[in-house]
Amino acid sequence: MTVWRALGGRGYLGSAWPWRAAAFLASGALLGAAVLVVTVSGVVVGGALAVVLLGLPLLVLTALTGIPVAAVERWRLRLAGLGPVPDGQHRVPGRPGLVSWLTTRLREAATWRELAYAVLLGLVLWPLDALAVLAAAGLPLSMVAAPVLVAAGGEAKVVKLFLVDTWTGACAVAALGLVLLAAGAYALGVVAGARAELARALLAAKDGDSDRVTELVRSRARLVDAFEAERRRIERDLHDGAQQRLVALSMTLGLVRLDTPPGPLADRLAQAHEEAGRALAELRELIHGIHPKVLTDYGLEAAVADAADRSPVPVDLDLDLPGRLPGPVETAAYFVVCEALANIARHSGANRAGVRGGYADGRLVLVVRDDGRGGADAGGGSGLTGLADRVSVLDGRLSLSSPPGGPTLLRVEIPCRPTDQNAPCA
Repeated sequence: MTVWRALGGRGYLGSAWPWRAAAFLASGALLGAAVLVVTVSGVVVGGALAVVLLGLPLLVLTALTGIPVAAVERWRLRLAGLGPVPDGQHRVPGRPGLVSWLTTRLREAATWRELAYAVLLGLVLWPLDALAVLAAAGLPLSMVAAPVLVAAGGEAKVVKLFLVDTWTGACAVAALGLVLLAAGAYALGVVAGARAELARALLAAKDGDSDRVTELVRSRARLVDAFEAERRRIERDLHDGAQQRLVALSMTLGLVRLDTPPGPLADRLAQAHEEAGRALAELRELIHGIHPKVLTDYGLEAAVADAADRSPVPVDLDLDLPGRLPGPVETAAYFVVCEALANIARHSGANRAGVRGGYADGRLVLVVRDDGRGGADAGGGSGLTGLADRVSVLDGRLSLSSPPGGPTLLRVEIPCRPTDQNAPCA
């Protein structure tokens, strides 16, 4: 288990993970401070003695400090549950002997990558580690110790800011310190997890382009999933919160208008009522643009039909889908269609558009066409570039054909499998 998984559990505060996170960050601060002293000393002394050639061996040793530092870091990552981390792929020297070993190490990228990490640790990371431990654990613990300090010396200076000299105040400060300590335990877990992931990313072996591309695709897919989940949360919060308040406000203004005699006040109330109605309409349109509820409840076919109904340009619809598709696929396809229809209405001068598509050979295929003037450019600020990136994350492909004079054809293909072959999309 990693610290990230532990943070999602209910027993995090009672487990060893807060202590492991604090130990990881505190040991990182100590190691980074030592690395800073060693590297700065090596560079300064070696540079000063280089004029007489005595400093060259010291400079070479300083360049190799990244190797032991990386080894210690890989061992420390076990505290965050991220072990074992592969080494930096150091090559085996072709010949025995110190000279061959040094030549091999100084010529390989892994040595310089680990040296770069050591410099980053000595200059940037360890102060952040120390600050996180001090803020999340040191300050709350100093507040928790207030009763002891009052009992011993009659008073306690809390966080070097204010003085406490009564038992009531000391106990209140200690209670607040316990609350902050619990919150700080979670903060330490988050910082330690991020810090460990950074170290693993910088120190892990580079096994080849294919592995890096695979991990990149997976990370992009995770980001897309997280982004879509956040979109749904925002849509739900707006729908259940701000929209309901605006509805209540509009109804209240309408009732007040009914009880108000004609005059300036009635005119002002009518204006306010109309403004509230416009704000409510704009909010509903915003919510629909963030993540339409029809897409979540009824699927892609119903959502595309809804988008076609709202398009100012008449749209011919011909979709034949076997059932619900994976959520990321439905979302990506829906927003591609919406962006295409919006571009048709704004730029094409078309009299009619069409959306057709279906599912065949393990792929969702959608084609959006119009009879406009053509000449569209996917990279010319049309908004399709970001959607093409989203489709590519799903191993899909988006293509645009728009010769001058038209017609314009936008085609998207996404490999997927229906999640329920028997459930209708609408």
